[in-house]
Amino acid sequence: MRLSVLDQSTASKGRAQDAAIRETLELARHCDALGYHRYWVSEHHNSANIVGTAPEVLMAAIAATTPRIRVGSAGVMLPHYSALKVAEQFRVLEAIAPGRIDLGIGRAPGSDQLTAHALNPNPQNVLDQFPQQVEELQHWVSGTPLPEGHPFRRVVAHPTGPSGPDMWILGSSDYGAQLAAYLGLPYAFAYFFSEGFGVEHALDLYRKNYRPSAKNPKPIATICVWALAADTEEEALHQFRTRERSSIDREYGIRLPLISPEEAAARPYSAAEVVIAEKLRRKAVVGSAEQVAARLKELAKRLELDELVVVTWTYDPAPRHRSYELLAQAFAMEKAQFT
Repeated sequence: MRLSVLDQSTASKGRAQDAAIRETLELARHCDALGYHRYWVSEHHNSANIVGTAPEVLMAAIAATTPRIRVGSAGVMLPHYSALKVAEQFRVLEAIAPGRIDLGIGRAPGSDQLTAHALNPNPQNVLDQFPQQVEELQHWVSGTPLPEGHPFRRVVAHPTGPSGPDMWILGSSDYGAQLAAYLGLPYAFAYFFSEGFGVEHALDLYRKNYRPSAKNPKPIATICVWALAADTEEEALHQFRTRERSSIDREYGIRLPLISPEEAAARPYSAAEVVIAEKLRRKAVVGSAEQVAARLKELAKRLELDELVVVTWTYDPAPRHRSYELLAQAFAMEKAQFT
């Protein structure tokens, strides 16, 4: 089974936000060497704890400084942008790293509604236009002409080349699964958003309704899972306190930089927060490498998947690097040999 990475460029209290971007670049090189299949970066706006606002820019830096791993967006929030401009950006990325680029697109704002309006002040029912945008993007990214009669048929996304990015639809609801199935595109479910709620139904909809396409004759699906491994279960649970506190704060609309596990442990929970914390702990894929690997393998088997995308938050970079190392060892990945 393949393992891949989703990096959300998380910012930590006491460190400048720009450090999170450099840490993403460092982790990408680390995971490339460990043998991970893909490295995806996310798009969020107006957030103090997830600061990767421009995945296409970050992808260019990763693609230029890694020799092997696939590099992708998870995703570009397409309603904010022109489909042509996104296609041009990813054609440039494909030229930088031919055969290694994934274009994951989503429909959610990746922000609050005010910020979404600031990104696109003239939305004009952009959510309703999303399927049309995706279809136009498919043509421009692949270099195939738009249909006869389409107003943009004569428009070409440059630079052209012999290969094109692989497109993915990202989602956490039935909508994305159905659209991906209709268009014959790969589909990634954001399992970590809702701790898995609705994943079986979404994957079933996708597979049962899939319409084969020239590039993807069979359905291709994966899920993004939050997981954290450490040398001991005790250490993993200690590091998990950072994410636990952040997730609880998010329930109350608070999105501050990540705090250390020690600071998180020093902040007692209210009765209502205890309920949220207990729910998080029951769903968390956290523990020793053997424990986390066993849970990931069981999840992949249950959902009939041959790839999982792992997202991990820690206050300090070192435990996150170690988590990906331990999982690579547990899944017997072959380290890349670079020359």
